[in-house]
Order: sequence, then C-alpha cells, then structure tokens
Amino acid sequence: MSSCNNSISQRLIFVLAGIPGLESSHGWFSIPFFLVFVITVLGNTTILCIIQVEKSLHEPMFLLLAMLSVVDLSLFSVTVPRMLGIFWMKMFFIPSFYVMESGILLAIAFDRFVAIWYPLRYTTILAKNMLVKMALAVLARAVAVLTPVPILAKRLESFQTHIIIACGDISDHIVYGLMVIVASVGFDLFFIILSYGLILHAVFQIPSWEAWGKALSTCGSHLCVIALFYSPVVFSVLAQILGYHMAPYLQIIIDNLYFLLPPMVNPLIYGARTKQMREWVKHIVTAS
Repeated sequence: MSSCNNSISQRLIFVLAGIPGLESSHGWFSIPFFLVFVITVLGNTTILCIIQVEKSLHEPMFLLLAMLSVVDLSLFSVTVPRMLGIFWMKMFFIPSFYVMESGILLAIAFDRFVAIWYPLRYTTILAKNMLVKMALAVLARAVAVLTPVPILAKRLESFQTHIIIACGDISDHIVYGLMVIVASVGFDLFFIILSYGLILHAVFQIPSWEAWGKALSTCGSHLCVIALFYSPVVFSVLAQILGYHMAPYLQIIIDNLYFLLPPMVNPLIYGARTKQMREWVKHIVTAS
C-alpha cells in the first residue's frame, strides 16, 4: 500500500467495502434492502397522499407527521439505493436528515404536550405560523450540522488504493460527531423525555380510567417511533463509550438500523393507530 498522496492525476477505480467481512453476501443483502426500500416508499407516500386528500387531517399533529414522512423519504433515498456503493453523498446528507428527523420528533412531543396540558388553547398555540417557525428551526439546525462537514472532509488524506481509506488524523471528526450527538440528539431526547414526563403527570391526575386509556393511546404511537429511532444510536454510542469491541460488519449493521427501521416502520405505526388513515387504506385496498 503506497503512502498518502493528494496529487494523484491518473484515473482511479474506487471499490468501496460496503459491509467489511460480508463482501460475498452483498447480493443477498440487496434483497432485504430492496424490500425495505419499497415498503418505506409506499408507506410514506401513502401517508402523504392521505394527509393531502383528507381535510380532517389538516391539523398540527398530522402536518408534523407529513414533515416526518418527507424527511424519512429523503433520508432513505440517500441511504439505501447506494448502501453498498458510494458513501460521499451520505457523509454530507445523512447527518442532516437524521438531526432533522430528531427535531421533528421533538416537535411532535411538544404537540402532544400542548394537546394534554392546554387542550383549549391547542389550535391557538400551534397555529400555522408556529408550525412554520418550528419547521424552519429544524431545517436551520440541520444545515448548521452540515456546514462543517466539507471543511473536515477536505483535511482528510487518502491512501492510493482501490479502497478509499482515510489515513489522516480523524480526531476532529470524532469530536465533531460527539458534539452533534450531544447538542442535537441528546438535546431532543432530553426534552422529549421531559415532555412525556409532564404528560404522564397530567394524565395520572385524571380520575377516569377511560380518559387515561385515551390519552396514553394518543401518545403510544409516538413513543413507539421514539423507541425505534433512538434505541440503535444509543446502543451504538454506549458500546463505543464502554469499550465493547464488535466485529466491523456487526457495528455497520447496527448503525444502519437507525437509517432503515424508522422510515419503514413509522408509516405502519401511525397508520395502524390513526382511524382516518386505517379507513383510507381499507378504501384503497378494496377499490383496487
């Protein structure tokens, strides 16, 4: 393997490793990746179409859900089609879309908090201008996360091989990655937990068991989505902090779970727990 060289003029063919240690199985991995891709696109597109057509769903909660579906489709589009191929575009866009989705989950938690604590002021607090401000804040933070990435990438050197391998000091990237996790995902998760703590406090003061069940059912789908979204990344971060060494292919598969599962499962969870969406899906199935 030759030394680092930034002035290579000849044409090179890049072969990326994909999932190290499982190169012979890439063909088999493409099958579940394709199925997940199809389910995700169909599910999120259906959610967007139903929200667009059904006027009764033009409420803050479902508009935030539509934003979540758009981000899921965007995140999935830059992840799965080239998961075993080109990684440079993903280095730029995946962190931004991931931070954006985390911000939308926080916005949905705030929506549920307002619905439980201030039901009479719900439409006033979460008016359209407030939703626009929340969307712009989520987008601005995602762009802010993306901004330093080209600067850090430009400082990396590479070995002159058929596999792109960084041979420079990546400590800046590690520190920046931890800062992103703490400043965005950690921030969002803290306030999501705080919001649901206050929601549970309010719910348990209601004397009616029926009211308990209705309130908890309203928030149940969001809690499932939160668990699916944050569990893989928390597990991955804890494994690295605690020094638990996993095989490279296992680490990559776990890392990919928080790009694959939430976009695929989110429409299924929200669709199954929303009466209007269930009725629309039944109508579409019976009509076809």
